[in-house]
Amino acid sequence: SVLLLSLPVKPESSLKSAEDPHCYRWELKQELLIHKPDDPIQYMIDHLKQNNDDAYKERKQGWILEGFPENQEQAWMLQSSGIIPRHVVVLYAPDTVLIERNSGKRLDPFTEEVYHTTFDWPSDLLVQQRLVEPEDLSEQEISKKLMEYHRNFPGVFQIYQKVLKSINADQPSMDVLSQVLTYVQTRHRSAAPFTPRILFCGPPGSGKSLQAALIAQKYDVVNICCGQLLKEAVADKTKLGELVKPYIDSGYPVPDNLVMKILAARLNALDCMTNGWVLYGFPRDDVNALNCYVFHRVFFFNLPYDSIMERLSQRRIDPVTGERYHTTFRPAPTPEIQARLRQNPRDKEENIEKRVETYYRNAKELEDFYKDAFYVNADQDPYVIFEFIESCIIKPLPCKKVKRS
Repeated sequence: SVLLLSLPVKPESSLKSAEDPHCYRWELKQELLIHKPDDPIQYMIDHLKQNNDDAYKERKQGWILEGFPENQEQAWMLQSSGIIPRHVVVLYAPDTVLIERNSGKRLDPFTEEVYHTTFDWPSDLLVQQRLVEPEDLSEQEISKKLMEYHRNFPGVFQIYQKVLKSINADQPSMDVLSQVLTYVQTRHRSAAPFTPRILFCGPPGSGKSLQAALIAQKYDVVNICCGQLLKEAVADKTKLGELVKPYIDSGYPVPDNLVMKILAARLNALDCMTNGWVLYGFPRDDVNALNCYVFHRVFFFNLPYDSIMERLSQRRIDPVTGERYHTTFRPAPTPEIQARLRQNPRDKEENIEKRVETYYRNAKELEDFYKDAFYVNADQDPYVIFEFIESCIIKPLPCKKVKRS
């Protein structure tokens, strides 16, 4: 349900027509001309509330109410009648622009279509010849309407301010439409508590572990690395860990059915159920493995191959202190430390190439499976990436468009 409000001269009728595929359109003017009720406002309210086929369509598909309410009293009438819009869009423009637009308006008396001498002139010569200038659109009349609008709008704003968005109408109509659609397809943020379930997918070296650590630190969610989880199971000598150990020792991928059993036990633990979690490192190839879990957000990290090689192949570790270094970004502070640095076999170029190839072999299937995922440019400052991920987690997902049969 969308409420379109604007100044007396506005393009919202074209916006309403453009939104026809997305929601039911009710032409109030035609209804009023046919029935001629004594109280048009009450008639409109009753029409929206009555239990007939049209009202069913309106409740199911939504509605657009244009140019109403005009003042706070009318807004209260809608509220008290249970007619509450989810989104309120206010179109605004400078008064001088509105008066200038108004001066170019022309009306076709046969079809009642409105044209404009500059922005929307008909190509048909017969239509051009019969166009007339509307009677009530003089500059004085529009100035009077503008003054009345500016006087009444603060009261309307006070009622709808939590769901209201102002959009500048002094731009191309398709740009205005794009902004309106973006807003009405966005859910409002809820203050209700929830346990986040976040999945990070991406090639090795794309920064998934760092971002997971930052998210876990700020929001107190459980940070779950699938590879680390398998190593812990082996170290704890659990039954599943004994089954996983040969694969870990030989360097072969652990079958997804074993991974899923270990992962399911961890995700069903009390801290994960209470605080939520951020997961990375799984699934690798079986996209249906996590089908039983509903993720609030899924992120795909994208990083060029050269950047992956630069990040991973130059990593080194100090076997004495366990400190990690990078030959380019974080070199060893002394020649003594530099001399004893070692490279993890996983960080050799041939092994990195295999891991990257394995990921991208299944990446398309994963992306097709998680259609609502966000895509992250991982080749930038990690804190810029974190801000983007955080904004995606906090903001509600846009409403899905309903396909009409």
